[in-house]
Amino acid sequence: MEIYLMQHGSNLSKDEDPEESLSPEGEGQVSKAGQAISKMGLTFEVIIASPKKRSQQTAAIVAGAIGFPVDSIVVTDKVKAMTPAEETLGYLEKFNDKQSVLVAGHLPSLAEVASSLLTSGSKATIQFERGGIGRIDVDTLPGREGRLLWYLTPAQLELIAT
Repeated sequence: MEIYLMQHGSNLSKDEDPEESLSPEGEGQVSKAGQAISKMGLTFEVIIASPKKRSQQTAAIVAGAIGFPVDSIVVTDKVKAMTPAEETLGYLEKFNDKQSVLVAGHLPSLAEVASSLLTSGSKATIQFERGGIGRIDVDTLPGREGRLLWYLTPAQLELIAT
């Protein structure tokens, strides 16, 4: 299974927008990421977002870029910022029959999920950036011996997109 972990793009402050939607910069980051993902030929059988608006906007922009039906995005609390990695991985287990899953989520949970997929008993540190995406392959969930194939920063995705 290919698990793609993507942090939402930059968002507005709570003062500017109580829902903390993507900022214009964040929309641009995610749009470039979506273009790069499309150019790379990536497809996802499942796209998962948290209930937070910025996560859903990120998922929708990527979905639009690759022709994934936006109304098929799965929204769940299991990928919120403070959800323990074990809960997220338990939720992802229901997609073991899928080849590729994208999670558009938040820190710190994305980093914890990545660490849990890659190690058992110790911690791996993966530095996520807003609008960046990484791929971890696992044989089955809840695997602890995943393989980090790559991580692309927003700047790298922009280069691929252009």
